[in-house]
Amino acid sequence: MTQSTMSRRLFLGTAATGTLAALAGCAAGASSADGAAAPAAKPVILVTSFGTSFPTSRHITIGAIESDIREAFPDYDVRRAFTSQIIIDHVESDTGRHIDNFEEAMDKIVADGVKELIVQPTHLMDGFEYTDVKESLATYEDKFDKVALGKTLLSSEEDQVAVAKAIKAGMERLEDEETAVCLMGHGTEAESNGIYATMQQVFIDLGYDNYFVTTVEATPTFDDAVKAVTDAGFKKVILRPFMVVAGDHANNDMADPEDPESLISVMTKAGLEVTCVIEGLGQMDTIDDIYVAHVKDAIDSL
Repeated sequence: MTQSTMSRRLFLGTAATGTLAALAGCAAGASSADGAAAPAAKPVILVTSFGTSFPTSRHITIGAIESDIREAFPDYDVRRAFTSQIIIDHVESDTGRHIDNFEEAMDKIVADGVKELIVQPTHLMDGFEYTDVKESLATYEDKFDKVALGKTLLSSEEDQVAVAKAIKAGMERLEDEETAVCLMGHGTEAESNGIYATMQQVFIDLGYDNYFVTTVEATPTFDDAVKAVTDAGFKKVILRPFMVVAGDHANNDMADPEDPESLISVMTKAGLEVTCVIEGLGQMDTIDDIYVAHVKDAIDSL
């Protein structure tokens, strides 16, 4: 990421809070004082994220994606929902600010008289969170004239290649021929966990032989990653999250040297020289552009 891109991301992060708060306070379709018919409610794009309790990362990742979508589709009201109630409660406890869960956001959209809705997830894959959104959305479909659910980040081979190339471009400032790059995803018990093995193959097919994929809670495991990196002969490794945000998992499960089970500790114990890059994928313009393209695809499907 260039310095100018990072500056823009930081600006978007600071500005996003006020913008979203203002949007949340606007009730679409209110009646006019003279009793005239209310204007039709603007169509809505509901950007649905797992969420993070880390405010800076939240603003420069999820906030940046939302801002890019808002800029690309000015005729739509862009709103936010999180799918993790634990994170929603944490944010409210820390800041006093409430972020809607998916059902709360949907109920408000229905109450506002919205008739055209796009739900765009920022999830990486079609895991449990995405399935829950899909199933919940189905219960609201009869409330709208037009409704569509956008694709996840890694939903197609084209997107997988684009993501791999974007990560490679963003890491070139740091890597060299003697350094491995290890990307840490979350992992899931859902069948979609296979996307991590798929992405490993995508990196190989693109000739990025120093790129390795691991997960916190599934496979490939941290031990798998250590073996792959050391078997390939690397002595140095850069760790970065394979997640939209750089929140709790990135800061603790990946980069906390005091935690003996963290990825940095496991790699260091194996004799590797470790550097951590705590940046979410949502900080990259090229990644955000994929989400914007998915929104356009969803709109075109209506």
